[in-house]
Amino acid sequence: MSNNGAYVVPQVKTGTSTSSKTSFHFAAGLCSGLTSSILLQPADLLKTRVQQSQQTAALLPTLKAILSSPNPVRGLWRGTLPSALRTGFGSALYFTSLNALRQTIAQANNPIALANATATPKSSSALPKLSNTANLATGAVARVAAGFVMMPVTVLKVRYESDYYAYRSLWGAGRDIVRTEGMRGLFAGFGATAARDAPYAGLYVLFYEQLKRQLASRRSSNSDGTPLEAVSSSSINFVSGASAAGLATAITNPFDAVKTRLQLMPTKYGNMLRAVRLMVQEDGVRSLFGGLGLRMARKALSSALAWTVYEELILRAEKRWAANNHQLTL
Repeated sequence: MSNNGAYVVPQVKTGTSTSSKTSFHFAAGLCSGLTSSILLQPADLLKTRVQQSQQTAALLPTLKAILSSPNPVRGLWRGTLPSALRTGFGSALYFTSLNALRQTIAQANNPIALANATATPKSSSALPKLSNTANLATGAVARVAAGFVMMPVTVLKVRYESDYYAYRSLWGAGRDIVRTEGMRGLFAGFGATAARDAPYAGLYVLFYEQLKRQLASRRSSNSDGTPLEAVSSSSINFVSGASAAGLATAITNPFDAVKTRLQLMPTKYGNMLRAVRLMVQEDGVRSLFGGLGLRMARKALSSALAWTVYEELILRAEKRWAANNHQLTL
């Protein structure tokens, strides 16, 4: 489906209801999130272990300690359930709300929010084409909203992955947090999470759409003007997703390091400003970039997988809905 010549997906009104389309975006987001979270859980666990250390632990000793344990495979995938729940349903909520926001803006026909159609004649996506400002804003709003809903699962995930606590089950972790910290403990680090996710998601969508446009325009023809069909839309989405995630992650990593400390030791670090001050005093500025390499690698792969799976599912669905609608009109 990806190697045909029609790169611009027409905005076709189909016989499919709005509710069914929303459900499909939710299901596609859930599928993409589950795929990336399960495959890449070891990288997420290692990032948490590296960031939790007050001496900013090195990656290799941390990995060696896990591999030398009695059950290294189980150790590397520790926390998969909360990670899958958080990333799966978080991605479902994120993609659904992001699509709803983008569709609403696109239907408003505000020239400030819409991308210049003449400047972007080709695309590897079925999603609405918006301006850079609109991409930045919709990405940030959708991610913060989804992050707030999934915050309790995120706290459980971080606590369970860490060896700072000796939790034996997710239920035990949740019960202990509520008992010692109250319901507020389930939202520990939300300020740092929002401060990280808003610019990250906004920058990601901005970079992702820009890279897709650039790659799609370059693949359209050879230097002599003849068509070039060697690169599929899924390849463009994967490369764009990985590159955009790497850039956005490098910019926002300090917020992620602070978030991890706040979620692991909220009593000690208190709030974002206090956490930054203590981290710099105790461990130096490098503590703000703890786990950067791991987070960049994981985010690049997870975002590339998630967005490629999501976009391919949506492209296939849009084509099927358009075909069904065409048959109904005959």
